[in-house]
Amino acid sequence: MHASLLSLCLFIGLAGTALAEGRFETDTIPTSAGDLKITFFGHASLLFEFVGKVIYLDPWGQQADYTKLPKADAILVTHEHFDHLDPAAIAAVRTSNTMVALTAACAVKVKGGLLLKNSDTATVVGVPIEAVPAYNIVNQREDGLPFHPKGAGNGYILTFGDQRVYVAGDTENTPEMKALRNIDVAFLPMNLPYTMTPAMVADAARAFQPKILYPYHFGDTDTAKLVALMKDVAGVEVRVRKLK
Repeated sequence: MHASLLSLCLFIGLAGTALAEGRFETDTIPTSAGDLKITFFGHASLLFEFVGKVIYLDPWGQQADYTKLPKADAILVTHEHFDHLDPAAIAAVRTSNTMVALTAACAVKVKGGLLLKNSDTATVVGVPIEAVPAYNIVNQREDGLPFHPKGAGNGYILTFGDQRVYVAGDTENTPEMKALRNIDVAFLPMNLPYTMTPAMVADAARAFQPKILYPYHFGDTDTAKLVALMKDVAGVEVRVRKLK
């Protein structure tokens, strides 16, 4: 084999090393249009792989070496805080064909993306997406302002075949969240003082009844408390993964 071709093959092989070695947990969700593979990088960073498409949620370089991960067909960013918006991680997986969905504040730091406001809808790489408001009601900074003001951040509902997947972003159990229906998989944040307590997550999950509930972005919060709160809720499976 020619030396340059060998080098190229080695590079391609190394690009998927982190995933191939099983460093990260993965789940597979069957859908009517094929399997959805979810990789849990940690914190709020996720990877969805569906019918050959690669979609990243809030890539953050502290959770994974994105230079060694597959290039993105799409990237969704929920809001502008550093642990959700990492321009270097985005650049590592972005190509000229990558669609990047952003809030207005994110678009200041990452150019050329698709701006989505609360309640906007779009289809990105064949996947229908809905932006859901993500904000604080109770928790606020010392100056009295919420950590996440209403109108600034998004959660996203992505539809993969017959499965609707809700990634909530940094938010509390808002009326908009509790009014959701027909959610198959939900990722809800659970860390104080920025997002929700286990009781808040349980309150939201009892309201909109996702079939699978992943607590995520939970830091040092005891996930067992959520499991206990949800143990008598029929039809909602709580799955705890490495998403601190």
